[in-house]
Amino acid sequence: MRGIKSLDDAELLALVLESKTQATTLLEEYGSLSNIANTPTNRLRMTAGLGVKLSERIQAAVEIGRRISTINGAVEEVITSSEDVVKMMRPLLQELKHEECWAIYLTNSNRVVERCRISQGGVQATVVDQRLIVKRALELLSTRLIIVHNHPSGSATPSGADFDITKRIKEATSLFDIQLLDHIIITATEDYSFKSNGRL
Repeated sequence: MRGIKSLDDAELLALVLESKTQATTLLEEYGSLSNIANTPTNRLRMTAGLGVKLSERIQAAVEIGRRISTINGAVEEVITSSEDVVKMMRPLLQELKHEECWAIYLTNSNRVVERCRISQGGVQATVVDQRLIVKRALELLSTRLIIVHNHPSGSATPSGADFDITKRIKEATSLFDIQLLDHIIITATEDYSFKSNGRL
């Protein structure tokens, strides 16, 4: 008997949808599982006659995968450079069509305690509450953190809002002796480190 790991993309998607025809149609329309995963529910439900229930089932499967990836990826990882952060976070962020901001909480030795999404927004911006970032750091007894967010536009150049967010987070964390090590912007092909560019 074939195991799940041996299934191709169409067969795997067919298990979720309980329809090989709809799975094949979706892959032909969007090209890959990754593209399907990053397609809004309201658009998915209009494809291949999925409807609301099946399109939400796809999004639920995607979210389960992302959460498992987040948990597994944070186990015993140690950050030594901005490249480590990019390697860790790019798979989660590079193909999103909206902005997401994540916090990576670290120990004094830069071991990852937790990484979590702290906000998500539209195509061009996301609202970040520095108080929630600090609150979670205190709960985890984390003394260091790194902020990461994506730019769906494809350009990693920071905006004025990005500089403002970095300043606010740094000021808030410093009040509690929590060190903001870096703020990194990620796209599919580019990345920008505030620390490496002397902006932190």
